[in-house]
Amino acid sequence: MSDTWFDHRTYRHTDWTVQRLVDLKRRRGLTVSLVIPARDEQATVGGIVSRVRADLMERAPLLDEIVVMDSDSTDDTGRVAREAGAVVHRVVDVRPDLGHRRGKGEAMWKSQFVTSGDVIAFLDADLVEWGPHFVSALLGPLLTEPGVRLVKGFYDRLLDLPGGGRVSHEGGRVTELVARPTLALRWPALSGVVQPLSGEWAIRRDLFAQLSVPSGYGVELAVLVDTHLRCGVDAIAQVDLGRRAHRHQSLRGLGAMATELLAIADRRSGIDHGSEVPIRWFDTADEQGRPRTGTVGIVERPPAVGVGPERPRVLGGAVGR
Repeated sequence: MSDTWFDHRTYRHTDWTVQRLVDLKRRRGLTVSLVIPARDEQATVGGIVSRVRADLMERAPLLDEIVVMDSDSTDDTGRVAREAGAVVHRVVDVRPDLGHRRGKGEAMWKSQFVTSGDVIAFLDADLVEWGPHFVSALLGPLLTEPGVRLVKGFYDRLLDLPGGGRVSHEGGRVTELVARPTLALRWPALSGVVQPLSGEWAIRRDLFAQLSVPSGYGVELAVLVDTHLRCGVDAIAQVDLGRRAHRHQSLRGLGAMATELLAIADRRSGIDHGSEVPIRWFDTADEQGRPRTGTVGIVERPPAVGVGPERPRVLGGAVGR
């Protein structure tokens, strides 16, 4: 049952059993793909794949495929995921005629060309504290509410600190300091979304194919806002998944992420900063506060629905076979 104290549909992961979801899926005649974008996650991706496969494919036929999108990994992420039972695609090898860009969003966008499910669910590859309900519960609103097009997961974020300490409620700094304030100011109907940047979400394929997809970390915010603008807030639901642990990131890394999110939001408000934004930070490691410069890419892939079939590669003047 949805909670009335949010402006749109909010559920708990305990609202459905896996068997009920299997029955609903069969009744609706839908297929489901799970996509796990991964880069250098050999330590965690195998356990995630094997557990999801055992619980949601072998014990209960809820998922039709598990696909790991290996995004420029330099470790054994691909091998580990494959041995655990996933279909693995190197992002660079998917639709090479379309070029290749680095980033999480690129992996998600290209997953549309190598999956077939009517519903696509996404799961991060670096999960430490989680359960198979991180996948199954996302499907509940999509299988029970025909008008729901996008489902976001949310959780109590546990921030891993140096020395093994762990502080609850202090994770998600970019979410609380950038993403949610931006939504509250520009799209207040979305202010009830608890974790707009959650990496655990599910979407109907036909909608995802109509959306522009940022190549980097802005993918989650962009999909959320664009779904709202295209379909209305009632097309969005969220599910409380419990709690999740994640790794600490440097402030500099968070600053680059925040810059990208603000630029993505600006673009949807009519302000376009182009394909990259110059940034400056101050290196305090040597106590000199020396300025450093760099750029943050703000590239978006076009809607997949408008991308034609793969063009044949020409080798030595002949069509490659």
